[in-house]
Amino acid sequence: INDVSALRGDTDMLDVVLKYKPGVVLMHMQGDPTTMQLDPHYSNVTKEIVEFFAQRMRDLSHAGVNADTLCVDPGIGFGKTFPHTMQQMRELDQLKILGVPVCLGVSRKGFLGQITGRNREERLVSSVAVASFALAHGTAQILRVHDVAATVDAVKLWTAIHSS
Repeated sequence: INDVSALRGDTDMLDVVLKYKPGVVLMHMQGDPTTMQLDPHYSNVTKEIVEFFAQRMRDLSHAGVNADTLCVDPGIGFGKTFPHTMQQMRELDQLKILGVPVCLGVSRKGFLGQITGRNREERLVSSVAVASFALAHGTAQILRVHDVAATVDAVKLWTAIHSS
């Protein structure tokens, strides 16, 4: 289950998780999809996201969810400004303290367009570059992508180079 509300949006979702025990991606988002970009603000985006996930994981553990079924997604672009996103990317490794895999979804995101000047359809290279950066630095164990074939090629290349 990939839940943008970190199992807070649909009250029945926790029951589904407890009954079927699927893997769950908990994503961070300030606000909700209709309000998230109105005025996102943080004192320290990375610290606040780590604290959010730590608390959410404690709450879910108390409800009976096994931490081994969880991974976290920092929600790149979900209730974050460009500076927030840049800080998240620089400090992605701080999510390791949570002890669960990190899922990173950067495909075609707006921050890539802000950096490259390219429109959404032209962000393949930058999407693969950022995914490769996260893979190379060990800061993401799961990549959520739109362009699967290109990203698989990048992962295969990285793996071949590092296993030689």
